[in-house]
Amino acid sequence: MTRANARELAVHLIYSREFTGEEPENVIEGRLDKTYYENLAGENELYAERPSRKQLQYIDSVVVGTANREQELNDMISKYSIGWDVKRISRLTRAIMQLAIFEIVSVEDVPTNVAVSEAVRLAKKYDGDDAGAFVNGILGTFTRSLPKEPEAAL
Repeated sequence: MTRANARELAVHLIYSREFTGEEPENVIEGRLDKTYYENLAGENELYAERPSRKQLQYIDSVVVGTANREQELNDMISKYSIGWDVKRISRLTRAIMQLAIFEIVSVEDVPTNVAVSEAVRLAKKYDGDDAGAFVNGILGTFTRSLPKEPEAAL
């Protein structure tokens, strides 16, 4: 399973928490249960391959991390989605942006441009081109607001 597929799976898990209110660990355990996962493979090709141990660690860290920082992430989304109440944003698009912002601020091995482009790709895939443009605008404004890292000395 690629990191992109693991990211998409993480979005599914973050999104499902919106409906169930379950603890993130329970969502991960339930959705990744071997039998349940195999049944999903017949409905969605994303589930055709099980995540590797490394991808499971990534999924666990981002799903738990976004759950633990959900309010903070929603506040950031709200701050940069001027004129939009965060509750008006589709749950799926919100889950995608939560993950992207979490990756940008907390996952060291994910470059900012990758987090943004993957979020745009997922928003377009699941919510359409307008959602992709919306996500790009919000995440672009968010990333421009971040402090610049000093350039490495040569």
